[in-house]
Amino acid sequence: MRTLLIASGCLAVALFTGPAPASRNARAEIDSAQLKAFAPLPEEFQSKNNAITAAKINLGRMLYYDTRLSQDGSISCNSCHELSHYGVDHEPTSDGIHGQHGTRNSPSVYNAAGQFVQFWDGRAADVEEQAKGPVLNPVEMGMKSPQEVEARLKSIPGYVAAFQRAFPGETDPVTFDNMARAIGAFERRLVTPSRWDAFLRGDRTALTPQEKQGFETFVAAGCSRCHDGPLVGGNSYQRLGLAKNYPDVSDKGRYDVTKKASDEFVFKVPSLRNVAETAPYFHNGKVATLNEAIAEMGTYQTGRTLSPAEIESIASWLRTLTGTIPRQYIWEPKLPTSLATASK
Repeated sequence: MRTLLIASGCLAVALFTGPAPASRNARAEIDSAQLKAFAPLPEEFQSKNNAITAAKINLGRMLYYDTRLSQDGSISCNSCHELSHYGVDHEPTSDGIHGQHGTRNSPSVYNAAGQFVQFWDGRAADVEEQAKGPVLNPVEMGMKSPQEVEARLKSIPGYVAAFQRAFPGETDPVTFDNMARAIGAFERRLVTPSRWDAFLRGDRTALTPQEKQGFETFVAAGCSRCHDGPLVGGNSYQRLGLAKNYPDVSDKGRYDVTKKASDEFVFKVPSLRNVAETAPYFHNGKVATLNEAIAEMGTYQTGRTLSPAEIESIASWLRTLTGTIPRQYIWEPKLPTSLATASK
């Protein structure tokens, strides 16, 4: 599963008026009008086309951790999106089969199901569609066809039974589409509420005065023009290099999907949830630290050179978006035994 972070199509151009909020009275509260563009996370991200059931979740959890979904048995979804590490592998680009590397940074799977599209270039509509991509990608997991995936799953009796439980009434439930639906159902509850959610729900003591000022700096700098909503992003596209041309032009972003000139260097605006824990940043994974990422977004997206004080102020608020990993939900399951192993 590939792809999310503080980067590519980030902030829209905005005029910065007045001094940074860090200079204001530390006891000042956030203007309620500024909060209207934000909302707390839901308990799960529901789908009209893929009802969440316990049987689907249990199957999806197994599939998420199973390296047998890769050609050489070395890569699972969790290899690139480690659930115990905020859903990332902390590499610029992830390892695939045979030591190959992808070309884009693997974003966090946490809260990904709430985004309006998947992948940096938006080529998948939802997490169910996204789950199919890496499995068949020759660099990532390398399975040659949906039929090869189905044949491998059908060779494992425990999976046959698990698919029957997850998709009751289907004559042949072990399908590539159902594999993706099960993984998607599991991912739709990978939600990480944070202190920011508590604040939005009415606990005004959940943030320190400095963190509240950090939010105001974030808004005043123009960041919230693109990074808003429950996910603080993940709900629009934006051109990377909106205010000043971005120096790395090796990846044309959404243009590779649409072939439209207007989509050159356009990427999905990433969610900033857990951004302090998901370095490195941007679609290319070339920015190592959060403060550096904030500075670059100021330069290339808003056309403003943010001061060190402004950068740290924004970072202080972004750290409040670090949520709680649902460890009782992401436990690594015992996987079904393959026939080849069982016969030994």
